[in-house]
Amino acid sequence: MRIGLLDPERLIRWRTRRIVGQLAHRILRVTAGIEVPDSVRLGKDVRIMHGGFGLVIHDDTTIGDRVRLFQGVTIGRADVWVPRAEAVFGGIEIADDACVCAGAKIIGGATRLRVGRGTVVGANAVLRESTGDWEIWAGVPARLVGKREAPGA
Repeated sequence: MRIGLLDPERLIRWRTRRIVGQLAHRILRVTAGIEVPDSVRLGKDVRIMHGGFGLVIHDDTTIGDRVRLFQGVTIGRADVWVPRAEAVFGGIEIADDACVCAGAKIIGGATRLRVGRGTVVGANAVLRESTGDWEIWAGVPARLVGKREAPGA
């Protein structure tokens, strides 16, 4: 849904603003089921593809420049049954130029999980470990299935 003020990418950027932030956050939750806390650090030109329906991102996440996130993506903790105050979570970093395809889950643990630059996490994959740069990961659990050529290489 990309209708002027209700554009998910615009609302996600507005969520950190003092006055309109809470309204933007609520609109995202109600209209598209998008949960992106204001503590999530977003790089430039992050794209939320297909309206981002069902996109959920843990608050200790950093997303680099030019990242593409598709609908149904979950980025969060592996130990959701542990109360948040007791959880040991290293956070998640998605580096520049990465692509997280529809339905993919990136699930971190005690150490910081990093999705490398230019890496593709395939549709419905469940990624539980850090990746290198310019790789392709797919499956449940996700495994390395290929490499991408870096632009200009």
